[in-house]
Amino acid sequence: MLGPVILAASRSDKMRRFISAAPGTKQVVDRFIAGETVDQVVPIIEDAADKGLEVTLDVVGEDITTPEQAAEARDAYLELVERLKGLGLGTKAEMSVKLSMFGQALDGGHELALANVRPVVEAAAAIGTTVTLDAEDHTTLDSMFAIHEELRKDFPQTGCVIQAYLFRTEEDARRLAAVGSRVRIVKGAYKEPASVAYQDKAEIDKAYVRILRILMEGEGYPMIGSHDPRLIAIAQELGRKAGRKLDEYEFQMLYGIRSDEHLRLAAEGHRMRVYTAYGTDWYGYFMRRLAEKPANLLFFGRSILTKG
Repeated sequence: MLGPVILAASRSDKMRRFISAAPGTKQVVDRFIAGETVDQVVPIIEDAADKGLEVTLDVVGEDITTPEQAAEARDAYLELVERLKGLGLGTKAEMSVKLSMFGQALDGGHELALANVRPVVEAAAAIGTTVTLDAEDHTTLDSMFAIHEELRKDFPQTGCVIQAYLFRTEEDARRLAAVGSRVRIVKGAYKEPASVAYQDKAEIDKAYVRILRILMEGEGYPMIGSHDPRLIAIAQELGRKAGRKLDEYEFQMLYGIRSDEHLRLAAEGHRMRVYTAYGTDWYGYFMRRLAEKPANLLFFGRSILTKG
């Protein structure tokens, strides 16, 4: 199993330096990262809108070690909100945030992360769009859900993410599948111990379907984060059985992966949102994309060999 090995490497400074310096890295990173700056990503947002696609934007970067860095992350998102204001796309261009970027792992991190993310959520609401809180490793989730609940008191459209491979997630899904909620379900992309998470792909897929059924039969707004054709077809069938219209849930896929499928789903009338990451601190995000699919790792290896 290469996935756990790659996820472990995502925390290694030595591997970070090696991969960053590899001659073929930029070619592969460019496949998954839309750019380094807001100026570079705005044309991609506009192109997506022209094609009938929606986006959620992630300013990459998770290794925050000081309150000053957390404040810089907040300001990067506020800059993004200002640029989105000029585009006038509303919820067609929303944002995804990792609370680790806002200082969650620092001393007093829960309060610091809430203080930093609140102005971003407030600014997003002011221009008619939304923010979704990404899920990270299982040790951070109680804090994330508590911040999500607090933010929803003033900004009920604030979304959150749940991960199918965690044992706790079915219970979380039942609690979250309420009126006005926005919940993205993903399989999960962090290295988690067998004490808290399924390790077998088939078991993860079964859990994903069980959780997806809870969300579809609930009263919230499900966001299906998957590239798996089988799970996409199951989601469509569960949506039909639950009596949902096509605009009462959405699909989400990563920038640079299965782009033809993005367009196909949008052409069928589904809401199709592309998770679009940008920024300079791309390493952790990039390594999780490699871990999720062996073909991505093979593509990376070939790029290094041909550029070396």
